[in-house]
Amino acid sequence: MDKKAPRHLVNDINNTGQQEEQQEFLNSLEIVVLSIVLSIIIIMTVFGNLLVMVALCTDRHLRKKKTNYFIVSLAFADLLVALVVMPFAAIELTTGEWHYGELFCLVRTSLDVLLTTASILHLCCIALDRYYAICCQPLVYRHKMTPVRVAAMLGGCWLIPMFISFLPIMQSWNVIGIEDIIKERISQTGGFNNTSCIFLVNWPYALVCSAVAFYVPLVLMVLAYQRIYVTAMTHVRQIETLQRAGSAPTTGTDPVVTVRTSTSSDPLDHYRVRSTTGSSSSESAPVANSRMRIETKAAKTLAVIMGCFCLCWAQFFITNVVDPFINYSVPGQLWTAWLWLGYINSGLNPFLYAFLNRAFRRAFLVILCCGDERYAQQRSRSLRHAQRACSPASANGTSMALRLSFLPNRSYSDNGRTILRNEQESQDSLGAL
Repeated sequence: MDKKAPRHLVNDINNTGQQEEQQEFLNSLEIVVLSIVLSIIIIMTVFGNLLVMVALCTDRHLRKKKTNYFIVSLAFADLLVALVVMPFAAIELTTGEWHYGELFCLVRTSLDVLLTTASILHLCCIALDRYYAICCQPLVYRHKMTPVRVAAMLGGCWLIPMFISFLPIMQSWNVIGIEDIIKERISQTGGFNNTSCIFLVNWPYALVCSAVAFYVPLVLMVLAYQRIYVTAMTHVRQIETLQRAGSAPTTGTDPVVTVRTSTSSDPLDHYRVRSTTGSSSSESAPVANSRMRIETKAAKTLAVIMGCFCLCWAQFFITNVVDPFINYSVPGQLWTAWLWLGYINSGLNPFLYAFLNRAFRRAFLVILCCGDERYAQQRSRSLRHAQRACSPASANGTSMALRLSFLPNRSYSDNGRTILRNEQESQDSLGAL
């Protein structure tokens, strides 16, 4: 028995050593995989947002649309998130420690709140811009979205987050009343704030910050996109009516279009078609089908935009409001997961707001690999398509009624030029979704 005891002891030591080696290997493998995943997220976020900014700087056609200034400012905010916030968060997550001191912890946290809030406010401004562009008359849109107002909205997207980021955090307003809880958390990490960057907030700050950064923009976005969706579906129903009328036997008479200059808030109420029969009803189907595709694509894109926004940020801000009222018992791992899910939204925004836009895609092709020749070819094809849409045959048939049914309350010429311009503006607004 005395001789066997040492063998068991040696075996136990060997087994323990092997288990420790396996655990160390698994931990190292986990860190490597996590580092690769986080690096991919950061690189894709930088690439996508930088491409959007370069596209606007190099393409003069993109600079003509007000909406694109919101998109490029959004891309700048998301680019800063990827360059300034995400790398330090990734290092802290993979190493388990904060190596940059207490002061930079406050600066990094303030930048985190500032940039992510600015990104969300830009999404809200884009929703409001598209609401005015699609649901209101062009004259109303031009009155509402003047260059001065656009600049003020962009300034607000950057100034408002300052009041919930640097100002309260650097003044320590967010920790009033919870100093003991923070000290306890720091002691649990085994050191002072130079080895951990703990960010806890009291309930007043949590409520105000969450309302400004998420809940108010969410309500405005839901209302704006709901109205856009209703308008899109109304367009689809009117197109179906016009398409059925256009497929009826023609009588050779010109279409009779009733133009009403009422003060109704619905832009579709200003123009109604009494008779849509004409000499070229066969050409109405392609135009109607094209418009229906635009409307359907717009509705689907709205669902994707709101779905991604809520999926990325809802959990974080719900937890942010609930945590102070449950004695800060939410696990740190859950906080980290929700926070990185919000960071991912900065990488998704270029795909949702720029890559789905045809004009941006053309600019991306020029920047990346395809050169000016292909871009010019696409532009020429678009112009030829516009000329065909404004041909005399279609101008005398049902497609003219289709265009007039979506015209704003403004004057137009019989040669179709003004009609084409308004139709293109409407399609550009919907295509920007």
